[in-house]
Amino acid sequence: MSINVYSEVKDLKRVLLHRPGLELENMEPDLLEELLFEDIPYLKKAQQEHDYFAEILRTNGVHVEYITDLLATALSEENIKKEFVDEYLFLSEVKNEYILEALKDYLLSFDTKQMINKIVSGIRINEFKLRKENFSTKVRMNKQFYLLPLPNLYFQRDPVAFVGKGIVINKMMTKARRRESLFMKYVVKYNRDFKSTPVYYDMSYYFAIEGGDVLVLTDKVLAIGISQRTEPEAVEILAKKLFYETDESFDTILAINIPKKRAYMHLDTIFTMIDNDKFLAHSKLESSLLVYVIKKGKDDLEVIEEKMSLEEILQKYMNNGKIKILKCGGEDEIAAKREQWNDGSNVLAIKPGVVIAYDRNYVTNTLLRENGINVIEIPSSELSRGRGGPRCMSMPMNRGK
Repeated sequence: MSINVYSEVKDLKRVLLHRPGLELENMEPDLLEELLFEDIPYLKKAQQEHDYFAEILRTNGVHVEYITDLLATALSEENIKKEFVDEYLFLSEVKNEYILEALKDYLLSFDTKQMINKIVSGIRINEFKLRKENFSTKVRMNKQFYLLPLPNLYFQRDPVAFVGKGIVINKMMTKARRRESLFMKYVVKYNRDFKSTPVYYDMSYYFAIEGGDVLVLTDKVLAIGISQRTEPEAVEILAKKLFYETDESFDTILAINIPKKRAYMHLDTIFTMIDNDKFLAHSKLESSLLVYVIKKGKDDLEVIEEKMSLEEILQKYMNNGKIKILKCGGEDEIAAKREQWNDGSNVLAIKPGVVIAYDRNYVTNTLLRENGINVIEIPSSELSRGRGGPRCMSMPMNRGK
């Protein structure tokens, strides 16, 4: 499969999604904090909204791939399926030997697609009985799940990042999401369509990085957030890999230091690219940001510290003096806070000046249209409860040249 991502806005050709499933119905209030949610989406409506999103993409000439389908193809052989289950249970930290063996047998009793659905949706304690029990099993079974669900999986932006002609398989910061990256690890390793895809970072590294912090601004420049979820060491490792061990064209990384808090979770939470010279940003984004400009030096990385506005940084390093920043919610402070909460600044460009946005963020969408942006709205009453927008829900695999 040809991977080609050298822009945030060039014509989107192929994209990776996950259609939400029973994992949303396996959430309950006591698990929300652990699973990184603040509310529980209504599954039926969330699926309808997601299907509408996928259909909008197809209508605009985008080929839609689903991560669970790619994984099912990768796990077509029984020995690979067993290898995946072993690694998944290890990452799930299943320590009791009786529970571990029972889970292996239970998961491998299903065909591949059913097994993947089970893994995503989570496995409740009442689904099967252990053949053997001891004191520790009784203690560990005093809860609701053998395996917790993966409700964040519909945010496909984070577990992986397609960069240039390769892939970054991310080490996720939180325990709740760490298992998600395993899906693409096996896709790249065993799905024949990906056999020639170079891997620029993988989940075996100690340091966390997540795809929502990675923006491919041009074929020369990346922006990566140093955030609540991405560590500077991961940025350094990736920079050295891209600059010195590949034939990629990237020569500059803008490592943007952003507040380490939930409201600024990822870089794309606070700004996204919407046209060749336009960006949409958090209305309260600091007027001066600390940015580490990492350049490809002759023998080692060269780092320059810059303290300037986002607009100035982008103009300077994208070599485009026409860069313009539009504020989520405009000048209305209440609308700005409300629409930022509902991911008004997290939109997906499917071509220059054409974006997909949540319909609920109507103040921001009106502002975009007034500035020449074609906004395609999608329903969002349930999808938005997960605190992520159209960009968060999608991972571009191929964009036009």
